[in-house]
Amino acid sequence: DIFVAGVGTGGTITGVGQVLKERKPAIKIIAVEPSDSPVLTQTLAGQPLKPGPHKIQGIGAGFVPGVLDISVIDEVFRVTNDQALDFGRKLASEEGILAGISSGANVFAALEIAARPENKGKVIVTVACSTGERYLSTLLFQDILA
Repeated sequence: DIFVAGVGTGGTITGVGQVLKERKPAIKIIAVEPSDSPVLTQTLAGQPLKPGPHKIQGIGAGFVPGVLDISVIDEVFRVTNDQALDFGRKLASEEGILAGISSGANVFAALEIAARPENKGKVIVTVACSTGERYLSTLLFQDILA
């Protein structure tokens, strides 16, 4: 019913979104972007792009990637640095999934979207697109490994 994914190069959300919409036109495709660099939100609103620095590595490059098919996106969900980091940590400490910051952003967004009353009983899919291995010595895991 709903596919949720962060936008880095735009390849995942474009490819998956195009195929899913072809097979199930009613599906909702929701893009995840950093709150501090809301270029997709700005693009869809016809506003000038004002990218900003953020800590969610792998998404939110500060521009709209050329490969991104913006027409497949039904909604953009913005995630803060802290939300992405917190859920990256929760994936490791509570679920045993060693994933990165952008995966934390995707899971946070998917859970928030699932909590909306209109989405009760719907199938919501996201991806854990980053490994946490490269973040072991960073802010993401400093409290877990200390």
